[in-house]
Amino acid sequence: MNDLSKKALTVSEAIDTRLTCRAFTNEKPEKETIINIIKKARRTASGGNLQPWKLWIVSGEPLEGFKKEIAEKIKENPMGEGTEYNIYPPNLKEPYESRRREVGRDMYDVLEIPKEDKKGRMNQFIRNFEFFGAPIALFFAIDRQMQEGQWSDLGMFLQSIMLLAREEGLHTAPQEAWAVWYKSVNEFLNIPEELMLFCGMGIGYADQNDPINTFRSKRADIDEFTNLIGF
Repeated sequence: MNDLSKKALTVSEAIDTRLTCRAFTNEKPEKETIINIIKKARRTASGGNLQPWKLWIVSGEPLEGFKKEIAEKIKENPMGEGTEYNIYPPNLKEPYESRRREVGRDMYDVLEIPKEDKKGRMNQFIRNFEFFGAPIALFFAIDRQMQEGQWSDLGMFLQSIMLLAREEGLHTAPQEAWAVWYKSVNEFLNIPEELMLFCGMGIGYADQNDPINTFRSKRADIDEFTNLIGF
């Protein structure tokens, strides 16, 4: 994995080196670094300047306590509490279903966890709810009144944070998986009823020695999704 943390990154380098980090060190970024990232991310494009994002940043004992609580709940209910939205569309059509299956297969290949190793795959899935060891967790929510345009704004806000994190030498793990524990997250953070949890995100320093961080998902050639007209 390329690590360009020793110098300032261009936007292109930040995008190219961004990945879903699935193994963090226990080194904790400075509070000021995280706050600076969020301050910069405020400039994310937002239709009508609604700025529909809501954010909680958690670390230290509160985060460790919450992870232990979820770990206990997983013993009884490993698949969580359900979700308030479809993380993926029902009856996902091609080529999207094949891409989803491929990325899962390729990731487990890097980890050398075969398909028949159900326990090993479940243990890896559960690591989502440890934030993959990240020392800082972010949770994102949006007002229930908001619609598709504002969800798009929220997604761009997340992307801004992920790229700005790379500028600081950090990595992130955006995790819609946390939607399956929305009731527990809502209670933990005292999220108002008018807000809907969207996802969590781990942030910190990547463990460069863990093979999982060598994994890069494939991307379609631009000819598959781009139409040029008038060129």
